[in-house]
Amino acid sequence: MGVVNDRLSITLKLLTTLVGLIVAGFAGMMIWNAAHDDGLVIEAFSVPPDYAARGLTGQVVAEEMLGNLSSFQARSNSVRAASSYTNNWGDDLKIEIPETGVSVGEFNRFLHQWLGHQTYITGAVYRTASGIALTTRVGADTIPAITGSDADFDKILQKMSEAIYRKTQPYRFAQYIFGARGFSEAEAAQKTIIADGSEQDRFWAYNGLITMYGLQLDFARSERAARSAMAMRPNSGLPYFNLGRSAMIVQHDEVALVAAEAVATHERDPDIGEASWDVVLPLNGCLAARLQGDFGRAVELCNQAALLADVSNTRRQARSLQMLAFAGLHDGTALQEAFAEVPPADDPHGLVANAGYQALNEAALGHWQALLEKRALIEDELGKLPLGFYFNARSFQPVIAYALALSGDFERAHAEIDRTPADCSLCLRMRGRVDALEKNWNGAGYWFARATQDAPSTPFPFTDWGRMLLDKGDPDTAIAKFKLANQKGPKFADPLAFWGEALMAKNQSHLALAKFAEAEKYAPNWGRLHLKWGEALAGAGKRDEARKQFVRAAQLDLTPSEKSELARASHD
Repeated sequence: MGVVNDRLSITLKLLTTLVGLIVAGFAGMMIWNAAHDDGLVIEAFSVPPDYAARGLTGQVVAEEMLGNLSSFQARSNSVRAASSYTNNWGDDLKIEIPETGVSVGEFNRFLHQWLGHQTYITGAVYRTASGIALTTRVGADTIPAITGSDADFDKILQKMSEAIYRKTQPYRFAQYIFGARGFSEAEAAQKTIIADGSEQDRFWAYNGLITMYGLQLDFARSERAARSAMAMRPNSGLPYFNLGRSAMIVQHDEVALVAAEAVATHERDPDIGEASWDVVLPLNGCLAARLQGDFGRAVELCNQAALLADVSNTRRQARSLQMLAFAGLHDGTALQEAFAEVPPADDPHGLVANAGYQALNEAALGHWQALLEKRALIEDELGKLPLGFYFNARSFQPVIAYALALSGDFERAHAEIDRTPADCSLCLRMRGRVDALEKNWNGAGYWFARATQDAPSTPFPFTDWGRMLLDKGDPDTAIAKFKLANQKGPKFADPLAFWGEALMAKNQSHLALAKFAEAEKYAPNWGRLHLKWGEALAGAGKRDEARKQFVRAAQLDLTPSEKSELARASHD
């Protein structure tokens, strides 16, 4: 019996110890959670009796405010890490109803208030002589009352929610307001942060302005904001990333390339989480590769970015850049597939922007008729759209001018191209192309010279210049330009392929074969390349190999004139 009692005693002690450990663990967990609580808590509001009687209770008002703040949070896009905000709610926004008596729930609430860093919102709706008023407190700060009629209650609550968000989350508020109500209010909000905010928020406000000004096509102010951000954090790669995107939006190719390359030599900003930076790096790399003509690499990097987390609309940007890259590869099938992967627009303007952007890329493949057909619709909507990444007047107008010239309407083409700005790489190149179609060789040469000065590190203006010289009947000088283009962009297929065409023009088809073979490595699905390769093989007396290239060309994207040329070559 004694042995049994001893065993029971030991068992009870072990159970007591186990229960004690469980209680201690539970208490420790409660304390740890409380100490790391940075969330937002909205307590039930005080409301007039008639409001509560018709179902608009204090809890309902708190829930509606919570819904507003949650919506703002979801729409305030930024790569900035939540932990870098002075008031960081993260996704922890909740309603709290105080309990009566001493309970586990009330004790837990006490711990969170005592040890945590929660933001508490309390408020009241009360009657005035002319209607109602809503007042709130955020921590120790009182937000000025907002008044109006009963019918305006939703608007009053929206204004109060925005006032709270502006007070507690100034940078996020500026990002939210840019999407909700446009540039002017967002610019004012960012400037307020720069004037009165913390050093950390001021750095982010400058970064916000880099992109905002870029989207307004105001690159001078965008660049000044970038320089201010760079001066504040010389080692951060973030301002260079934002500057590169802004420069690309306004078609400043040289600045865009230099800024994109600088990102790799600078550090991840301490306010950006590793997961977000893991998205930024391939997106930035895609931009740089595209400007160097390395479209295959651009496709890979953009796809990598698109498959990662969608950070501040990076997925749409990645897919848009990927479409540009497929157009650069002259791959019509892949371009259509990439367009299908672009996140769908949720409004009519966005749908038109997507369609217009697709038409621009199709025009780059030589299918300019669709762009002209959609021109009126796109131009009408373009004035209403918040200018988007890579689709705006600077990307649209010069291509429309070139499409008009291709259609033979040079008068309207010049009317369009002459209105384009001189600080626009694409605009300068299209001016040269329009003149080249008119066989105004001196005018084309002038504009291509300007374009090479504007973007000397990129291969595109040198390639365009070479094509003009080839059309003019000067293959030797054309080859010199293609050599320069190849030095700027060794993996850009166009200068290699046109170099081959220049050799054919010199009756050196046998030498052209090596250029076409090299070009195929970088643009394997380019219909024109295989067409010309077949012609060169036929000229070199290799008819069987030529037929294989003609068959391949027929399977790929070709313009109407190239299809006619293929039909003739196949029957010769």
